Amino acid sequence: MNNPESIKVINRFYEALDVLVELKLIRGKKTFCDLYDINRRNLWFVKKDPQSNMFQISWLVHLTRDFGVSAEWILMGKGEMFSK
Repeated sequence: MNNPESIKVINRFYEALDVLVELKLIRGKKTFCDLYDINRRNLWFVKKDPQSNMFQISWLVHLTRDFGVSAEWILMGKGEMFSK
């Protein structure tokens, strides 16, 4: 079971993913899953139940490395969502 701080990180992950879709940087969550060989059911399950232990740290890496999401923002909730 994830603690409250982990759940905040997970929620920011999904917030960033939604913004990437809104900005049309990816077509949707399926595209994200296909790009990184992520089981789509796992991604949806964690969104419904962020307390589960199915969240993968590598999902954060993809956002920060490939889409410019700020590691400081996603991990600590400080600053802007995107790195400059």
